[in-house]
Amino acid sequence: MQCNAKGKALIKRFEGLRLEAYPDPATGAQPWTIGYGHTGNVKPGDIITAGEADRLLDADVARFEAILNAMVGGVATSEDEFSAMVSLMFNIGPGKFATSTLLRRHKQGNRIGAANAFLMWNKGGGRVMAGLMRRREAEKSLYMSEAA
Repeated sequence: MQCNAKGKALIKRFEGLRLEAYPDPATGAQPWTIGYGHTGNVKPGDIITAGEADRLLDADVARFEAILNAMVGGVATSEDEFSAMVSLMFNIGPGKFATSTLLRRHKQGNRIGAANAFLMWNKGGGRVMAGLMRRREAEKSLYMSEAA
C-alpha cells in the first residue's frame, strides 16, 4: 500500500515547509529538521529549495510505507487507515510505532480502539502540545474516514 494524497497533505500541513534547518520544536535541540519534517543528516545552517523538500518528503514517505507494509502484513487496511498510520509513524518514528497500542489494536481488527490510540501521542518533550493534539485528531479522522 501507499500513502494517499490526503495523507501526504496532512503531513505537509502539520510539518510545515521550512527551507532552512531548525531544531526540534519540543526540545530546542536534536533532531535538526528541514523541509517537511526531514531529519536525516540535517545540520544547523543547511538550506534547501522547495523542490528538494518535496523530493525528501517523497523519499521519507516511501521509507515509512515500506516499514508499515511489513508491520501490517495481511491485515485488512484501507488506504486512509494506512495513510493516517504513515503520518503518525512519520512523526514518532518506526521504533515507537512498532510497539504502539495503535498498531496492536489495528492488527487485532479493533478499528475504534486503534483510532482512539492516535490521541495517546500528544506529547513532545514530556508535555502535551496543542499542535500534536490537532495533528492526532486529524490523523484519527483520516483513519476513520473509510472502511477497510
